[in-house]
Amino acid sequence: MNNELKFAEELIDFLYESPTAFHAVESIKKVLDENDFEELKEENRWNIKHEGKYYVTKNQSALIAFVIGKGDVGDNGFKIVGAHTDSPTFRIKPNPEIMVEDNYVKLNTEVYGGPILSTWFDRPLSIAGRVTLKSENPLNPNNQLININKPILIIPNIAIHMNREVNDGFKINRQKDTLPLISLVNDKLEKGKYLLNLLAQELKVNMDDIIDFDLFLYEYEKGTIMGLNNEFISMGRQDDLSMVHAGIKALINSKINMATNVMVCFDNEEVGSSTKQGGDSNLLVNILERIALCLGEDKEDFFRAIAKSFMISADLAHALHPNYIEKNDPTVKCFINKGPVIKINANQAYTSDSDSIAVYEQICRRAKVPVQKFVNRSDLRGGSTIGPISSTHLPIRSIDIGNPVFSMHSIRELGGVLDHMYILKSFEEYYNL
Repeated sequence: MNNELKFAEELIDFLYESPTAFHAVESIKKVLDENDFEELKEENRWNIKHEGKYYVTKNQSALIAFVIGKGDVGDNGFKIVGAHTDSPTFRIKPNPEIMVEDNYVKLNTEVYGGPILSTWFDRPLSIAGRVTLKSENPLNPNNQLININKPILIIPNIAIHMNREVNDGFKINRQKDTLPLISLVNDKLEKGKYLLNLLAQELKVNMDDIIDFDLFLYEYEKGTIMGLNNEFISMGRQDDLSMVHAGIKALINSKINMATNVMVCFDNEEVGSSTKQGGDSNLLVNILERIALCLGEDKEDFFRAIAKSFMISADLAHALHPNYIEKNDPTVKCFINKGPVIKINANQAYTSDSDSIAVYEQICRRAKVPVQKFVNRSDLRGGSTIGPISSTHLPIRSIDIGNPVFSMHSIRELGGVLDHMYILKSFEEYYNL
């Protein structure tokens, strides 16, 4: 197996082990621990040193890892890669069980982010997330991660015989049409306690100890390498865990230079980033300032560092779709397996400008990685990223880039095997500067 395929298989394993943002952070922590990174706690005093490797988490769903350079922070600044741990899905509501005609049990859910809803129908689904248990100290409840890791849910389509217009366009009602079936009614189980009973059994706790949960649906079936020449990666949550995976790998692989290398993995980008662990918080700026202060530098040195820093905001991009060529800009097009994409928008939905574009293009040239550019059609509104949001808190030079994919926000996205290796090489070159 060549290096590109091996690295793509590693991504698929990482994605499968990371069905939620909580599990993504747990997966990252495992890799960092294996590579001699030290976990820091926000509530503790930090004893950090030059050339040390550290990470800190927030809410169990966001993580910042950093390798302190040989030089002073004020003189050398930070080299940052930013991505996010969350993906569009369905969140399970409180008191979720709905009994239908005393025969079926389905779960009440709420859409998280902007998934392509139709792709979630007729697929084996499972549940993962965080369950919060009672503790002796009410201010510090006991949080346990959970992954049922077997197919227990499905959102069944209605037969075409009962909806003859389904292939002509069917408006999906999020409250009615997307509720997953979990079971037939079982007289041995207490009504309203099907899910709680499952959680208690999985965690080996009493049902009464469960206070609340943050639970999400995910596709049970694992992704795959596919295509005539094994050129594609087919799996959900590539947006944006593929950038997390490549960024963490690059941070581990890179050598220690004068500047401090940082990989930030925010949560909640898909719903606007306005959380304590999101890009629209002071999480990153606080951690960067704390690094400077703990190394004996002052506020003035921190401001100097910011002026000398650079950030790569890494999120996925749209490849030209072979069935929808007209949806792309007429002159600026990008393709799967042709390299990372620089994302540009006149209205600042992305942070890229000529200065930051030149930086990343030169990095890619040094790494011998092809690079592409993307703009939206002028009559179509695109998405945004953590880049512009983070820049309002941290005024440093920044660029928005990402690998090109099809079916973004589908339950199963399609990316490129070569592209995942290309993005890794570009991150490694950046960190090694």
